[in-house]
Amino acid sequence: MPKGYFTFVLHSHLPYVISHGQWPHGMDWLNEAAAETYLPLIEVFQQVAAAGRDNIGVTIGVTPVLAEQLADERFKASFVTYLGQKIVSAEENRVEFERVGDSYKASLAANWRDFYSRTRDSFAGPLEGDIPGALRKLQDEGKIEIITCAATHGYLPLLGRDECIKAQLMQGKATYRRHFGRDPVGTWLPECAYRPSYDWISPLAEEGYGPVKPIRRKGIEQLVSEAGIRYFIIDSHLLKGGKAIGVYMDRFEALQRLWKQFEQSYEPRPEDTEYTPYMPYLVGDISHQDPVAFYTRDPKSGLQVWSGEWGYPGDGMFLDFHKKHYPGGHRYWRVTSAKADLADKQVYEPQRVPGIMDSQSSHFVSLLEEIIGQYHSATGRNGMITAPYDTELFGHWWFEGPGWLGRVLEKLRASSVVHPSSCGAFLDQARPKTVVGLPEGSWGEGGFHYIWLNDWTKWTWRHVYEAEDKMCAVAGKLTEGTTEQIYRVACQLGRELLLLESSDWQFLISTWSARDYAEARVVRHWENFMRLHQMIGRLEQQGSTDDADWHFLEQCEESDRIFSDLKPSLWLP
Repeated sequence: MPKGYFTFVLHSHLPYVISHGQWPHGMDWLNEAAAETYLPLIEVFQQVAAAGRDNIGVTIGVTPVLAEQLADERFKASFVTYLGQKIVSAEENRVEFERVGDSYKASLAANWRDFYSRTRDSFAGPLEGDIPGALRKLQDEGKIEIITCAATHGYLPLLGRDECIKAQLMQGKATYRRHFGRDPVGTWLPECAYRPSYDWISPLAEEGYGPVKPIRRKGIEQLVSEAGIRYFIIDSHLLKGGKAIGVYMDRFEALQRLWKQFEQSYEPRPEDTEYTPYMPYLVGDISHQDPVAFYTRDPKSGLQVWSGEWGYPGDGMFLDFHKKHYPGGHRYWRVTSAKADLADKQVYEPQRVPGIMDSQSSHFVSLLEEIIGQYHSATGRNGMITAPYDTELFGHWWFEGPGWLGRVLEKLRASSVVHPSSCGAFLDQARPKTVVGLPEGSWGEGGFHYIWLNDWTKWTWRHVYEAEDKMCAVAGKLTEGTTEQIYRVACQLGRELLLLESSDWQFLISTWSARDYAEARVVRHWENFMRLHQMIGRLEQQGSTDDADWHFLEQCEESDRIFSDLKPSLWLP
């Protein structure tokens, strides 16, 4: 028997981009992630699984909105075209480098040409264009576990109504079932954001948006439980209690108001109370709900990957993400050093990379064995290390990431101290009984809601709160006698609201990653929602509307073609 267990928790997510731009913001985000992350990781999982281990140690989340896009024929056609363009541009780079006598870069260009050619062959061949299907097969074989998420990655603690959180979770569950053939056991809370139950007032109450008087809100775990899901993931500072949170609180009054509301209901833990990130716990009032467990991100192992100073991806020999050759956007330079600017980047040397990945993966497994060994010695218990990362780190941001991850999984097979597992499998073994009260917060900068609620993003929440109220009112008026026309418009109204609620828009605005694009998307879905809502009003009052409205509806249905099984009843109490 091992002394403990380990799982990679990979959170795979991209906002809905199909029919909403191509480059630099739009479909190419999805194409890049598929080529550089999803397909390479599937290949790694298949290789490790072929070695015979039943559970390879991967708990992978696929957000419902991402699964919908990966299964969309429009993505598949775009992806093949994208791969063809990358192959052509790499060959053009090779010819260009040969012409100027740079045979070494010409060989690197040939490597890129071959990389994208193999990707195209794999996608069209063994995978048959079905990325969700490849993951489903691995889960059906017991090799990995797939978890779900809120439908469009809505930032759940700040949504204005419990009905809207329920709609995000239940649509997420239904979409998971449609793509993966079963109900999910676990979920990834978007941005690892959690809020307990208390009397909640909207952070924009002074402006008249959202609940302006205290209403008792359900804790996120209650809504997760009602969706039939057994566990979620939190960041390590939430396990420490409320004292670990508070950065940026003084910058924005709305955050201060939320924090004061939470503090009034939160019972501080005794000073000597400590919990370990190596065991799952229960959260909430389990006497009134099915128990919901949570796992905690391990900070020690996470530092080796996330840290800008200590993280493996920062090795000078690895491929640099930022410096690209145009046309084509291929990369021919290495990190060189943390302080090197683009002009000082040295040429990539792929032949030196395998040895570094072997060394780093061995170091990581040794670290896992040390952590588990110490925990086992101190407690006599078999704990589990939970290592959550954004999936797109592996391959897209860190080109060597899939190879490193595969080496870690292979070396865990030989370890007598740490065995691979998944969150769901270990939960059945651990059977937690300790109930822990969690503070409000997220894994965002500062540990609270700052990235998603600030002076730059406050206007987006005005639209979200108003749309949520209107959607719930529409859902409440639908009956068995509702016309098919009104029901059809109400379904698209729900899709536009879910897309409006995506946490990606506030994140991109706050980080300036693609601010103009994110702001435009908020406006687009808000305007779509409002016109559809007005269309329902005309249908209710007049029994009909003009052809322009129906053409607009068809345009929305084609542009935002997700969640074909959506039901407006999701927004009922």
